[in-house]
Amino acid sequence: MNLLEKLTKQILIADGAMGTLLYSYGTGSCFEELNLSHPEQIQTIHQAYIEAGADVIQTNTYAANYLKLQRYGLEDAVKEINSAAVRHARAAAAGTDTFVLGTLGGNRGIKPESISIDEIKRSFREQLYCLLLEGVDGLLLETFYDLEELETVLSIARKETKLPIISQVSLQEPGLLQNRTPINDALTRLEELGADVVGLNCRLGPYHMLLTLDQIEIPKQAFLSAYPNASLPAYTDGKFHYVGDADYFRNSAESFRSQGVRLLGGCCGTTPEHIRAFASALEDRTPVTKKVVKLKPKEIVITETAGKREFEPLQDIVKKRPSVIVELDPPRKLTTKKFFEGAKALREAGIDALTLADNSLATVRIANDSLGYLVKKELGMRPLIHLACRDRNLIGLQSHLMGLHTLGMHDILAITGDPARVGDFPGASSVYDVSSFELIQMIKRMNQGLSFSGKDLGEKTAFSIAAAFNPNVRSVEKAVKRLEKKISCGADYFISQPVFSEEKLLEVYEATKHLEAPIYIGLMPLTSSKNAEFLHNEVPGIKIADSIREVMFAFNDNPEQAAREGIAITKQLIHAALDLFNGIYLITPFLRYELTLELALYTKERASILRGNNYAETTIF
Repeated sequence: MNLLEKLTKQILIADGAMGTLLYSYGTGSCFEELNLSHPEQIQTIHQAYIEAGADVIQTNTYAANYLKLQRYGLEDAVKEINSAAVRHARAAAAGTDTFVLGTLGGNRGIKPESISIDEIKRSFREQLYCLLLEGVDGLLLETFYDLEELETVLSIARKETKLPIISQVSLQEPGLLQNRTPINDALTRLEELGADVVGLNCRLGPYHMLLTLDQIEIPKQAFLSAYPNASLPAYTDGKFHYVGDADYFRNSAESFRSQGVRLLGGCCGTTPEHIRAFASALEDRTPVTKKVVKLKPKEIVITETAGKREFEPLQDIVKKRPSVIVELDPPRKLTTKKFFEGAKALREAGIDALTLADNSLATVRIANDSLGYLVKKELGMRPLIHLACRDRNLIGLQSHLMGLHTLGMHDILAITGDPARVGDFPGASSVYDVSSFELIQMIKRMNQGLSFSGKDLGEKTAFSIAAAFNPNVRSVEKAVKRLEKKISCGADYFISQPVFSEEKLLEVYEATKHLEAPIYIGLMPLTSSKNAEFLHNEVPGIKIADSIREVMFAFNDNPEQAAREGIAITKQLIHAALDLFNGIYLITPFLRYELTLELALYTKERASILRGNNYAETTIF
């Protein structure tokens, strides 16, 4: 009797976690490689699950594909690892009626765009053929957060074999996939693509998995499966561990039966004791064939933003008229007097926004959101908050954005951020859970009322998203390709690194004039020859023309005159820039706001001359 024939008549018990037990034994590297180096360990775990009452076991191949094995330099060992895994499972099951499933795990997680479908297809086919050649009893596709990926690989597998296929999704929240597909709809789609068993595994423990099963109808042709986690993981003394006990599983077994589950196993944190609990609680394996779906997936109701924006979006302003924004770095020390003096002076000059860097060059400064809030509250200015991917993981980034929205700060510059090793604490970690592209997507998703994982935020944010542009590269065309990609991710406008030549301004204009998203051109007054040399030679993304460096060097012994020359050079660039762009982004060096104040006033004056006084008469604050 094959697997599907048995499922027609009874509930089958599957095994639990493999990685959890290997981790508990002190193994922290590639668990799939142990199929080659420690075969006895793998067989022992399989046997323990069979002795606990498992009717179905899975091969130790969850991550035995090219994409995941290459992290360990094992990408050329796909065949050896998968073949060995099937042999070990077969050896453990010898002399029993236990079925062996070849396991293939999902690759895409919270960032689906990080792996292309073509890469997934190639990697999946290679592993699939290895498992089929060794003679498994069926296939288990498990821990798929991304429905597109699962639908893709299921379609491939169905064409290649008539063996039973179990297809399981993993959820970020009960009832909904991360792309907001209701679970019942997702499982129906998988059934239509040829899955023989559909269900859930990982992420959720019994409580939340049963809540989700409340929303799932018994499939018309397929069977239903559930592999819950033992609990949420705890982290103690540098190690993860699970605290869910077997009695909890025993007590929930009957509830899984009543939900129509035919294949019941365990995922992260489960051990042979958890599986024994399921098996002992379901000595009568009679399945239910009918159930009442108690809860329908709740309709997503997302309100508009709680309050209106206080300022017109910068991308709209700069399309209508010349616009000036000024960067004033948060101080490195706790004294803020000079910072607020500068902010007040720039407000009186009528700038459109004060931009606040996020620990630029990985140098620790007062948090820009704190100063931004005070600038907005005390001075009535628009703060434009830089947000770097370097210092916060996905949790921190989303929480930070939710806080900015709550405080009414809606203007964001999304940047990747300079690596930690260049700054004050070279031993600090650079997080980079996402790049600037994905951060832009995250913010855009929040503007739709959804978190990056697809959860309902209950309210739409109203962020205006700026993205960084570095024109100081060998190929401006390649840099523009990045701009186009950022626009496709959701960027509303761009802010450039400082430009130091009229030739570069013209080059940038010609390369970007086809873009609808406006650009604020960065300009930064040089203060000395040393300042020019440092920026040119040591700061990523900044290049200064030789002619300008020579001019600054001529005043090497006269700091005051050097600063005046830096102002003069920048005024010339403003003059040229306003013929090509509406947006000017002035960068204040060393909190010397008097320099950018003079340049802001000059920009406003020059713009009014060029455009018939319309700009000078505009009241901004």
